[in-house]
Amino acid sequence: MTNIAYVALACGLIIGLGAIGACIGIGLMGGKFIEASARQPELMNALQTKMFLLVGLIDAAFLIGVGIAMMFAFANPFAG
Repeated sequence: MTNIAYVALACGLIIGLGAIGACIGIGLMGGKFIEASARQPELMNALQTKMFLLVGLIDAAFLIGVGIAMMFAFANPFAG
């Protein structure tokens, strides 16, 4: 395999594993939010604000990985 093939494989792994991790994390957090709001409905607004903040942070970590993968895909320092 050439260096370009390894970079393509690494980009796929970065994006794929990042997406799986983000989806699992957001799914677990959403389930815990539903459980917490069912137990204490008066705290739902405060919990919802914190949940959406954390969803944005989890998604931002995934998008940073996508950005790094795209940098390696299109501005590959190993090609040449």
